[in-house]
Amino acid sequence: MFKKRNKGLPTANIPEPTARVNSVLGDGIAWKGAITGRGGVRIEGAFDGDISLRGMLVIGQTGRITCEQVQADIVIVAGALRGNITAEKVEIRSTGRVWGDVVTAAFATEDGAFLRGKIQMEDTVALDIPVADQNSPEESEEKDD
Repeated sequence: MFKKRNKGLPTANIPEPTARVNSVLGDGIAWKGAITGRGGVRIEGAFDGDISLRGMLVIGQTGRITCEQVQADIVIVAGALRGNITAEKVEIRSTGRVWGDVVTAAFATEDGAFLRGKIQMEDTVALDIPVADQNSPEESEEKDD
């Protein structure tokens, strides 16, 4: 039932899975700004700004996003998104509404999904997402001294 972990395998270089949600912007919350970095984000509230993620973006049924350009590894839309999407994989659920163009390598929709825009399919999608320094503010200040 339980297996022993093989201690001979290095674990430091194994990347974290990108297809999971680490942060949630809840229903009833309105946020304006930028979301950047690594990890998954689920938005159930309203968001206006820029999104560039190395991970998954889930727009829940109550989520409303206005963004000129959304970039993420995976984008799942069950709410409303006004803006263009660039992602390796895009999925629009039956309750999802997208007003904008999509550039992706994999695309899926459910019955009832809405898209007003163009879809451009590519073999691979290059995401231009800068990775922020993962150090804490204190560590960054110490380096400057």
